[in-house]
Amino acid sequence: MFPGIGTVVNVGTVLVGSVIGVLVGHRLSQRTRDVVTDALGLVTLLIAASAATSVADPAWSRVVGGSAPTLIVLGSLVVGGIAGSLLGIEQRLEGFGGWLQATLQRRIGDRRGGSERQRFIEGFVTSSLVFCVGPLTVLGSINDGIGNGADQLFLKAALDGFASIAFAASLGWGVAASALALVAVQGSLTALGAVLGDVMPAAQVAALSATGGLMLVGVALRLLRIRQVPVGDLLPGLLVAPLLTTVVAALR
Repeated sequence: MFPGIGTVVNVGTVLVGSVIGVLVGHRLSQRTRDVVTDALGLVTLLIAASAATSVADPAWSRVVGGSAPTLIVLGSLVVGGIAGSLLGIEQRLEGFGGWLQATLQRRIGDRRGGSERQRFIEGFVTSSLVFCVGPLTVLGSINDGIGNGADQLFLKAALDGFASIAFAASLGWGVAASALALVAVQGSLTALGAVLGDVMPAAQVAALSATGGLMLVGVALRLLRIRQVPVGDLLPGLLVAPLLTTVVAALR
């Protein structure tokens, strides 16, 4: 199989799941759709907790010291959040979602109001973050690019397919639009893997997983309508975490 097949399959499951979700969603009451979104939020919280436990990874602790992993995650989120807010990543994601929704409306002659626009944007932003943040996204894409196989991305594709059904049933066609973000993120990481020719060391992988896990907690809080955490602005933290791990390890 060719490099990138994992992303192709992943995009396919998201699109198919979105179509099924939209078709089913029209037959469900708002209360039922809210319950579906709440259930997905709880599952996202479970996945986030599982990823965040990487903060106790023995390989990471051996490299940077027993107390350093938590501080590295904190530093990654703070530095990444500052960088992301200065770059306006969350606003750019929302702006792109709004532009895409308005473009599609013009093409199909749809003139629905602001509530549908906001629903589209929320579906695009939330599902993009869920599908593009996490260890499977990074590790699976890099391994696919290196030539180690796309098994991790096939697993992720199955999970994303079911998640997109639940998302689209509540949030509509914005979920399908997140396939564009999926192509951009996973495609870039697959290309990076082809260039690197090797996977990241275990300590850096653990740092990325723990930081990404906490970001998914923010996504879960959004889904549960507890707080609109600007997770998009935190995304640079995924780059900062492995770099901080390398710096701390070098200074020991």
